[in-house]
Amino acid sequence: MTTTPKNGTLAVVGTGPGAADLITPRARQCIEQADIVVGYKTYLDLVTDFIAPHQEVLSSAMMQEIERCRRALVLADEGKQVALVCGGDPGIYAMAGLVYELVKETSSSSRIEIIPGIAALNSCAAILGAPLMHDFAAISLSDLMTPWQVIEKRLQAVAMADFVTVLYNPKSKKRTTQIVRAREIMLEHRDAATPVGIVSGATRAHETVCLTSLADMLDEEIGMQTTVIIGNSATFISGDKMVTPRGYTAKYGLK
Repeated sequence: MTTTPKNGTLAVVGTGPGAADLITPRARQCIEQADIVVGYKTYLDLVTDFIAPHQEVLSSAMMQEIERCRRALVLADEGKQVALVCGGDPGIYAMAGLVYELVKETSSSSRIEIIPGIAALNSCAAILGAPLMHDFAAISLSDLMTPWQVIEKRLQAVAMADFVTVLYNPKSKKRTTQIVRAREIMLEHRDAATPVGIVSGATRAHETVCLTSLADMLDEEIGMQTTVIIGNSATFISGDKMVTPRGYTAKYGLK
């Protein structure tokens, strides 16, 4: 008599910005209880303390996202408890969506769990102060999978609408012009003195923080581990913090 193999679980785990104490208890539990931990090497290095010697670890390089997710699904379909590790939150520029696309393509019947993590925009905002207190938008400047014309259209829309704007993947060694164009678009609709917060390596040992302006932001060091937050017309600098008012003072006053 043939038996149908029991499907396992694929947990897509967000490990947060990098600091161990900002990994959620649920994320840590999923990693510790997994038979196999899968991930990009840089993110796996951040959670080594939660991986026991008996657990299998499958590490892969950048640009191997499809293979990584497909392998994790295959292992789950074989009955394994799999943790697919992502930095930040798995549903924000990470692996959650790709996993569901592959589930649809392969008709996998494994149980999928998405374990949220603290995203880069959350951690960087907390470091900077309170820049996301009102409406905001997040835009990735990477045109690897999204045509630049689409990205530029989105930049125009958020700049015109006065959204606080969070820029992911602002610059790399090969991509140097996108951040320049993004700033140009913002300057078409915002004052050159608009506050800008730049955080690199958030919560990690090499973290750097800079408060500057739209006029001067390109003078600062910006790379792939950098998140740039551009304020709206009401954002201000208070001491060493960046703040976007929610509107309480205007409506109720301060007593």
